[in-house]
Amino acid sequence: MPRAIVLVVLGLALLGLGWILWGPKGKAGLDPAEGARFALGREDAPVVVVDFSNYLCPHCQNHALNVLPRLKAEYIDTGKVRYLFRDFPFPGQANVIRASEAAACAAEQGRYYDYHEVLFRAAAGWGNLTGEALDRYLVDLAGQIGLDEGAFAACLASGRHREEVLADQKLATDLGLTGTPTFFIAGEKHTGFLPYEEWKRLLDEALAKAE
Repeated sequence: MPRAIVLVVLGLALLGLGWILWGPKGKAGLDPAEGARFALGREDAPVVVVDFSNYLCPHCQNHALNVLPRLKAEYIDTGKVRYLFRDFPFPGQANVIRASEAAACAAEQGRYYDYHEVLFRAAAGWGNLTGEALDRYLVDLAGQIGLDEGAFAACLASGRHREEVLADQKLATDLGLTGTPTFFIAGEKHTGFLPYEEWKRLLDEALAKAE
């Protein structure tokens, strides 16, 4: 193997080792559920799931549109699971922060989950927008699902939910999270997309332990 290739491979190996040894570890004693603003399911459900997502993450989109509706029907709406939503915009993603603010504005009208879903469905439409164009798009999405556009626009313009979004982002960083989606299922961390069958196994196990 040429010496240059050997050096590259060695360098990559050292980088990987450095990430394992010195990368984000997370602070001890943090509760990923504490302070969560948006939830589905009974407050006294035996199993709690915390979902850290990013509105421009394809794997988050896949989960939100193809897996979560089944979880909602079979575990959340039946009282078995309490499902908490948290925002995890990455550094430099001002538009994801704004989309997360918009979802909080939809929550003021009792439609967080519907708007959360439509943000993922429409990600290709707003993902490259910024500023006023982005805000107009987000307000239009609110109108499409029947929200009061005037109240929604005023909420978004006020920026009153921005600090809450940034607090979620900070919590994700403090927990040592490095990717989305990341789920805490009965306190156990799982990073990356999980097919429904894996969710079912994990939730059934957690429910059995909670009995």
